[in-house]
Amino acid sequence: MHKSSASSARLHRTVTRGVAATTTLIAVLTVSAPGAVAADNASGAAPGASVRAAGIGTTDIQRVNAAAVVRLDPTPDVLLLSDYDFIHALWQKARDAGELLDSVRVAAEEAMFSSAAADHVRYITTGIHDAYRLDQQRERDKAEAERAARLARTQALQVVGIPSTPELLALNDDNFIRAVIKHTAAGPEVRAAGTRALSGGPDEWRKYIVNGVRDAHRIDVANELKELEEKDRQEAERLRELAARKSTAALFRITPSEGMLILSSDNYIRELLRLAPADLRGSELYAAGQRAVLSAKAEDWKQYIHTGAEVAYKLDDENRRKKAAEANRKLALQIQAGAANGGVHPGLVAAAKRALAGTDEQIAEFLKEDTQYRLKRQSIQSTDPSATGMIVRQSTVDKGEAFITPVDSRSPLADRQDATWTIVPSLAAQPGCWSFESVRKPGYYLTTTLGVLRVKAAPDDRTSSFRQAATWCNRKNGSSIGFVWGVGPDERWLVHLSGALYGFRASPGADVVAKSGAWKIAAPLAP
Repeated sequence: MHKSSASSARLHRTVTRGVAATTTLIAVLTVSAPGAVAADNASGAAPGASVRAAGIGTTDIQRVNAAAVVRLDPTPDVLLLSDYDFIHALWQKARDAGELLDSVRVAAEEAMFSSAAADHVRYITTGIHDAYRLDQQRERDKAEAERAARLARTQALQVVGIPSTPELLALNDDNFIRAVIKHTAAGPEVRAAGTRALSGGPDEWRKYIVNGVRDAHRIDVANELKELEEKDRQEAERLRELAARKSTAALFRITPSEGMLILSSDNYIRELLRLAPADLRGSELYAAGQRAVLSAKAEDWKQYIHTGAEVAYKLDDENRRKKAAEANRKLALQIQAGAANGGVHPGLVAAAKRALAGTDEQIAEFLKEDTQYRLKRQSIQSTDPSATGMIVRQSTVDKGEAFITPVDSRSPLADRQDATWTIVPSLAAQPGCWSFESVRKPGYYLTTTLGVLRVKAAPDDRTSSFRQAATWCNRKNGSSIGFVWGVGPDERWLVHLSGALYGFRASPGADVVAKSGAWKIAAPLAP
């Protein structure tokens, strides 16, 4: 690793053509902004801090209500922030909450992408609450799915005849399946189906536990009864009915008594409905049972016990999955739209499209917090014809200084990480702006200041001045994009000069900006 970085440093020194050239460039850049450095140093203020307008279009009550969603303390200082800065504070709290407030975070990012005051007001007054309702519904659906999955274990054990214990129920899915297929009560098909499920992934494990165990157990029972039927047809029919009743009772999470098992079919169903847990009252399993007992036909009662209850239960499971999947799909679409509007996350947009064209499981994987953070990685490539293939990178041995150098997929991992950045919303809460976090050194951001001008990766000290120093706003630059640091008279373009990176003051059409300040967002070299 060190050897790779050292060789990069030597390349950097070669590209920049010596200390004299660099010193001359700094002098040129400093001269281009007469008096600006002195004024900034004298005031001690961050660049542009006095330029930004208050931009408050919301009331204290609206802000307090919005802050309550993310549990942000609405101190007087917070209530005096501009609408945009207030949204940024909400976004930080939502980001820290993780998956619980995913929709709130994504909606905040969409609002921050916009420079329109009306969009900022809309998020604070209604948008955050709409997004929070989506988060709440998704959490309820997720909790219901997890609860149903836990209950499915109890039902599977009950059907097969395996005693349920806290230790057995606490196993993860694959070990739970292993415990089932090793138990003496498991029949040949239960064991075979479990073995097949174990050769698959988590989705196959879930399917086996929720429905596969019961399906396999029915086959085992049918095979046993087929053998018995050749000797005693009447006894086989009695056992078939008994097995069906116990299996249906398991769907209701009920262990039927001996007296209950000898009830007539219609009264057996009525007893299941009477003893059904409260959470099943709105299910298709319960509704189908009600329809069965309202029928005067004995075949309808028998059909419910033998097959109808199973079909209804699987429909309930599918409805739960569809509901959760639809909520996930909406969030993925929201993330895709937000990333497309931002213009600096083509990798995230592409990943969202792939996930949305795939399975529900692929969408769920896409939405994971660590996946989302990783998908915000990008590399920044110069479009200057004289710097073809040059990528922005930082160098630890050069004290974090940034420069452009050839890096590709064949380069050492350390070099590829140095040339990859996680692009996050501006630390200084400026609309249409971003901060570039080093993948090699998390917590380090691409920065510059009026006094130094040289661009480098530096650690976030959480001060206002650092957040301004680590903020870059993307601008149109011909057919490419440019990145601007600072605001108003302090505005500077990110440019490469003799290989090194600087914050350069110039008009958008200036030759140095048109060539050396033209960039494109490329695929991350360290995905």
